[in-house]
Amino acid sequence: MIIIFAVFIVLGVVIGFIAGPTYFTMIMILAVIISLVYLVTGYYNSDKIALASVNAKPASQTQYRQYHNIVEGLCLASGLPKPRLFVMKSSNINAFASGRDPQHAVLCFTTGALERLDKHELEGVIGHELSHIANYDIRFMTLTAVLVGMIAIVSEIFLRSLFWSSFSGGRSKDGKAQIIFMIIGIVLAILAPIVVAMIQFSISRKREFTADASAVKFIRSPTGLKNALQKIENESSQTNEKQRATKAIAPLFISDPFKRKINNLFSTHPPLEKRIKILERM
Repeated sequence: MIIIFAVFIVLGVVIGFIAGPTYFTMIMILAVIISLVYLVTGYYNSDKIALASVNAKPASQTQYRQYHNIVEGLCLASGLPKPRLFVMKSSNINAFASGRDPQHAVLCFTTGALERLDKHELEGVIGHELSHIANYDIRFMTLTAVLVGMIAIVSEIFLRSLFWSSFSGGRSKDGKAQIIFMIIGIVLAILAPIVVAMIQFSISRKREFTADASAVKFIRSPTGLKNALQKIENESSQTNEKQRATKAIAPLFISDPFKRKINNLFSTHPPLEKRIKILERM
């Protein structure tokens, strides 16, 4: 979080040198207004936005009785309020949690997960998602996403302002200094969103390991979650179903919904084989 704020401040300082205090103030006021609207909307409606993006439907108590029973049992054992349960249509095995706190949380499972996982595997995945809720991971990721979006907005405004100002013919008294800071500003405006996105993905990867460990505490056994992750790993090379999720909510899922196998700084999830090996040692 500190690194993201530092990037934002550095970007603002460079813009100030290039545009001058008056223009910089206008940009920052606009950026703050947009980011605040984004913050309030995202914070209070994160669950609705995530559910709408995958066209999720409420999980019927009669049709998905086991789903409801397992969640109720784990919530009683952990002291969490029962989240609202939803289902998204997909043959892939996946799930995510959303909401700003345990009192406003939702769980969403794919139909593939509810149909293809046995009771212990489903219990392990539900325990993982409830861990995200108990650890306030959803709130943390929402605030991080807001900061990432804020920097992206400021960068975009800056790059567009350079384009329009190029027609104004304005020049500073020190032309060389203006050109140098303009080059630095362009580089920062391009790189800043990439850097903070890498930080966001790094946070997402670390929170997955934490949720796996917390799920084992809830269930008192790593077997169910380990077997579920093994099934997800096995299906990654067998399914060609078009992904219904959006990249914006990909970090929320228990595994990368886009089945990207590259393990690098832009991965939203740690490798499944690594998570499975850690669970095997528990």
